[in-house]
Amino acid sequence: MQRPKLRDNKAKKLYELYPIGEIPDDVIYTIGKWMTYYFAIGKSDIDGEDWGDVFAKAINGGHMNSPIGLADVVFEGMAWSVKSVKSDKPFAQERIRVISGRCSPDYSYEISDPHEDIQKTGTAVLSIYNERINIAKDNYEPLRNSILIRNFNNLEFLLFEKEAKRFVTKDYVWEKNKNGNLRGVEAVSGKHLFTWQPHGSQFTINYEIPMSAKKFKIKRPKVLDFEKTMEHIGFDQSWVTIL
Repeated sequence: MQRPKLRDNKAKKLYELYPIGEIPDDVIYTIGKWMTYYFAIGKSDIDGEDWGDVFAKAINGGHMNSPIGLADVVFEGMAWSVKSVKSDKPFAQERIRVISGRCSPDYSYEISDPHEDIQKTGTAVLSIYNERINIAKDNYEPLRNSILIRNFNNLEFLLFEKEAKRFVTKDYVWEKNKNGNLRGVEAVSGKHLFTWQPHGSQFTINYEIPMSAKKFKIKRPKVLDFEKTMEHIGFDQSWVTIL
């Protein structure tokens, strides 16, 4: 049947802070500035929450305390799901495996034995992920994945973006590996794209690093002296009230 013609069937012009993958240099400089600050106050690494704060500050956006679907950081009407992964050689990475959250087929679909029907379980895992995309896109559009690959020993970083998109569940075949985890591969190419772990329900996605990825380094600062810092801000015992 032919699709109906609708009066409101017009493409909505979506706001973009910048085109996907074309991260402005001033955003990278601000990210580097905040990372330098974290080192200066004594941090040896940054966790996912820290990275969300840094990215939000760099784009003058907001880092939500509780994500909406996959939306962690927001600016105006658009949002990012922000992730950070360690690597010994960020600049040499061609692919990276990223933890994308926990998907529980048992909780969501009452699949108590994930190995009884592997294809059904894999489809359920992708459906849970897709629903998180739906929830985010109900509130924000466009929605992107922003992934930082980091090495805090030599202070090398690689940052790239991918569109956060739904996956067509029938396009993937699932198999069990020797550890009992489920692997999702593209039915056509055989390329391994997903891993789901029954123990803990952790879901990971493999990403290819795009040519647009931004590479940058920062200089390691001296760690601020605690006592001198307290003196500089004028701290004394009156700042602490024992109740």
